[in-house]
Amino acid sequence: MRNALSSPAPATCLESRLVVAPDLAHLPLAQLLVMQQAGREILDSYRVLKKAGLNIVGEVLRDSQNKGETFYEFNHYPDDDVYDRESHAQYYYHAHRSKTGEHGHFHCFLRPKGMPDGVAPIEYPATDPWPQGDEALSHLVAIAMDSYGFPTTLFTTNRWVTAEAWYPAEQVIAMLDHFVIDHAFPSWPVNRWISAMFVLYRPHIEVLLKKRDEIVWAWANAHPGEDVFEDRALDITSQIDISVEDILGRIEREITTRESQP
Repeated sequence: MRNALSSPAPATCLESRLVVAPDLAHLPLAQLLVMQQAGREILDSYRVLKKAGLNIVGEVLRDSQNKGETFYEFNHYPDDDVYDRESHAQYYYHAHRSKTGEHGHFHCFLRPKGMPDGVAPIEYPATDPWPQGDEALSHLVAIAMDSYGFPTTLFTTNRWVTAEAWYPAEQVIAMLDHFVIDHAFPSWPVNRWISAMFVLYRPHIEVLLKKRDEIVWAWANAHPGEDVFEDRALDITSQIDISVEDILGRIEREITTRESQP
């Protein structure tokens, strides 16, 4: 995974890969309440960091900056990634999409030891060997950040971008609840924040993953005889813009509406 990207991904047309935010009115009240709590957890992470003049991205880059190191595109931050040995969730931060206006993004994964029973990579005649065993991790979602350390976009990627094994969307959706980083490296607020993002935006990530598969197989049908998972012309497979404050406000209005009904 350290060498998954060796050159900037080519720009691709995103219109067909943009997804619409799910309708909150269709979600159970119990899920809305859990999402509300996650949104408040995220805002609390911002609050405690702001009191010390810090932000999410700065926390991830802190060790590197303290060493006087330059922030390089494609490098993983922190070095060797963040890994929870109990949940087997993993993430790193890096940058390689400067033309999009983002500062960088988090890539979030789950390793096989943390996956639900019964999941397995698809069978596919890959032209580049996929990782095996405990290295056969799944990329769940990427979280793009602005220069102020706030999330702006969620997106999914083609296999070659992250050097993962490829699991069908339904199986990756089943993995989402297993992404928890429950320790303090490199930062307790950051780990609570990124874990809560998976709860707040779970319905959105589900839609992104379904669109990801739709785009990949449509691309494969349009390019017969080619390995779709290694096609450098297909990098971003689905994307949605986000605002924590906006979605939390919508959730709270929906909860108020539900609770006011007889």
